[in-house]
Amino acid sequence: MDLVNKDVKLQTFWKCSNVMAIDRMGYTDHGPIHVKIVANSALKLLRILVSKGVVPSVVKDYNLSVEDAEVIVVLASIFHDLGMAMGREGHEEHSLLLAFGFLQRYLHSIYTEEESAMILSEVLQAMLAHRPEQQVLTIEAGIVRIADSLDMEQGRARIPFEAGKVDIHSISALSIEKVQILEGKEKPILIRIKMSNSAGIFQIDELLKAKIQNSGLEKYIHVTAEILGEKERKIIERFEL
Repeated sequence: MDLVNKDVKLQTFWKCSNVMAIDRMGYTDHGPIHVKIVANSALKLLRILVSKGVVPSVVKDYNLSVEDAEVIVVLASIFHDLGMAMGREGHEEHSLLLAFGFLQRYLHSIYTEEESAMILSEVLQAMLAHRPEQQVLTIEAGIVRIADSLDMEQGRARIPFEAGKVDIHSISALSIEKVQILEGKEKPILIRIKMSNSAGIFQIDELLKAKIQNSGLEKYIHVTAEILGEKERKIIERFEL
């Protein structure tokens, strides 16, 4: 994290990602705040799963440590949207291209050549697997995929919508008040989503559901959604076509 926090070039790429996403395309944040939220969510998911006996893929397949799995989910989280600096279409592959040099430099400062290669390949797989149609092949990749979709509090939806436009994307995004990652009773992980309006179900059904279903972690996660207060909050006064 020291290397990440001191890297001016990386910070600038994040800024470029947001210029492209927010200023030029009218989409949601894909910069430093987003990647920090994803990284924290990914760590929470991983640590709960490990505490419930789930073995990370890098431990099972390469005999590395749980701490190495944490490195993988954090690095994949902070680099997964870097390609947005070049545009949205194909940004997953562009992220791999831009991240490769950073990852090599960071990992070589800590790991042996062999360990670095193993972890680099796992990080790149987890980054690529946040693309909807991409097959998820590791526990760590599934975690990053889900963590990416959980950045939806207070209008921070992952479904792109034009800024200021009134439609189901923007209305449902504004309905999500809080997302909690907790230890569950029925399954290892409980994702509890609190909404001010039932329109928020759209975000859960269209985005989160699809991400979980194709994550390889379906059997470990239980999602609940509830509306805060006795009455739904009015989001728009009037809607016309």
